[in-house]
Amino acid sequence: MDDKKAKNKEAVRMIKFVFFSISAGIIEIITFSLLNELVKWPYWPCYLIALVLSVLWNFTLNRNFTFKSASNVPIAMLKVAGFYCVFTPLSTLLGNYLAETLMWNEYLVTGINMALNFVTEYLFDRFVVFGNSLDTNAAAQKEAQAAANNNTTEEKVNE
Repeated sequence: MDDKKAKNKEAVRMIKFVFFSISAGIIEIITFSLLNELVKWPYWPCYLIALVLSVLWNFTLNRNFTFKSASNVPIAMLKVAGFYCVFTPLSTLLGNYLAETLMWNEYLVTGINMALNFVTEYLFDRFVVFGNSLDTNAAAQKEAQAAANNNTTEEKVNE
């Protein structure tokens, strides 16, 4: 694959990640809002439940459509779980401190955590979780075959 096609493919991958992350963010903020406003729990359980739901959604979509990975799902999930074993306690403790001790707005704190999660998770998913299995699922193989057939047809036309 030439450099321009590789750059375009990576740009499309990033755009997909952005849109799937937006959908996960919507799930997270709606869940957080419902728990925060209706149940009136402290910051940390609202954030934690909302984060888990958004992670499950985001992992499923990004594995299948953004990174097109056919890697072993349990291993990929363990890698993501490892990321969240670090990210979740840090963001929960920081968020709880900002919201409960410093009295920052819960939604501002959640937005900051979501932005941190977005950037760090893309890098971790791209290079650690799916780095060696990009474009290996059936849909990616079909696309590669179609592109190869298209290139063969173009070569024949140019002869």
